[in-house]
Amino acid sequence: MPTSLDRQNTDIVLIVDDVPENLSVLHDALDEAGFTVLVAINGESALSRARQAVPDIILLDAMMPGMDGFEVARRLRADFATQHIPIIFMTGLTETEHVVAAFQAGGTDYVSKPIRSGEVIARISSHLRSARQMKQARSALDAFGQATIAVHLASGRITWQTPLARQMLATHGLDSEGITAPRILDWLRLASQTPAASNAPEPATLNLAHGGRRLIFSLHDRTADDEYLLVLREESDSSALEILIAAFRLTQKEAEVLHWVSKGKTNKDIGDILGSSPRTVHKHLEHIFEKLGVETRTAAANLAMSKLGRGGG
Repeated sequence: MPTSLDRQNTDIVLIVDDVPENLSVLHDALDEAGFTVLVAINGESALSRARQAVPDIILLDAMMPGMDGFEVARRLRADFATQHIPIIFMTGLTETEHVVAAFQAGGTDYVSKPIRSGEVIARISSHLRSARQMKQARSALDAFGQATIAVHLASGRITWQTPLARQMLATHGLDSEGITAPRILDWLRLASQTPAASNAPEPATLNLAHGGRRLIFSLHDRTADDEYLLVLREESDSSALEILIAAFRLTQKEAEVLHWVSKGKTNKDIGDILGSSPRTVHKHLEHIFEKLGVETRTAAANLAMSKLGRGGG
């Protein structure tokens, strides 16, 4: 490997393949196209070179003796230093389950063998453009202290996060070695498939409650590599809950339910936010109605809003 890599004038491609003939053909084609090319002939050397050189993109053979390409990809995605690198799988296995396995392992794209150099170069160029745009966006977000994460939807992994976002996720118990929490992934899958209304006041959001605080996720943008940028912000309900508890002699959980009722949430919504079933939320509402002396959720919401200074409906 070159002792000094010219990152200003060329993109660095790491090719991982155990067949020398494949390496030679790809190396020559990419070198002629102006890339700096690094090679590895097995999984262990691929991980070592990726950590040392941090290439701009990796071409990875799926089937290799010993550690196969799927495991290499999983380890690359689990390593903070390499988890952002686009990975293009090279495989003769085009059955659906193998393609799915490639994406679940963290692959960005795949090309089928026998490899066509022109197609590989075109795909590399496309993914590098997306990676450069994402890098510029990340640098700007870092500079302004934003709480932002990038999630690769197919693999379910957090591929990048600002320091503030990392801190927020840890505070809310959502920091799991780069693996996105299932509730966040379920919401993201739904939000990514729902076209935004032209008159929508804000992008799709997810609210997760934890210890009197809420972590709110907003869908910000998508890249061509199936990565989604999510913006995070924290809100505290502590003061509002204290007012409701004191005014109506509610329990902590009842106050949380009433707070969300006053914001127009359904029982299912409230259950999702608080980690309870809709049936449990309904039980809390029965107790709330009794304590407030009302019979409907509209009346309960109006009373709550009047105590919180938000006016009635």
